[in-house]
Amino acid sequence: MSKTEIWQGTLALMILKTLETLGPLHGYGIARRIEQISGDRLCLNYGTLYPSLLKLEQEGWIASEWGVSENNRKAKYYKLTRSGRKQLEREASEWNQTTAIVARFFVPSGDQS
Repeated sequence: MSKTEIWQGTLALMILKTLETLGPLHGYGIARRIEQISGDRLCLNYGTLYPSLLKLEQEGWIASEWGVSENNRKAKYYKLTRSGRKQLEREASEWNQTTAIVARFFVPSGDQS
């Protein structure tokens, strides 16, 4: 199976959920985790990841601080903020509603209730 690009608008949700689940991570760790969870079906472009992290930080949903990575290199670590947790709840709810609506289009006609 070929790797696919991440759908527009879902990367922020994946980043927030990753940070909620694993706690503070550097960008490389976030990217690896998203690719791992996808079963390596998603190809995460770093030119997409870092602007998303910057945007999430500007929104106040994540915060960053410099630290040292596992291989003793300076790395920026990102963590979820309180408002980020609330945003994650909102986005997860909207995602579930949206996917449920789209799924209805794939139910054989006559089976919809």
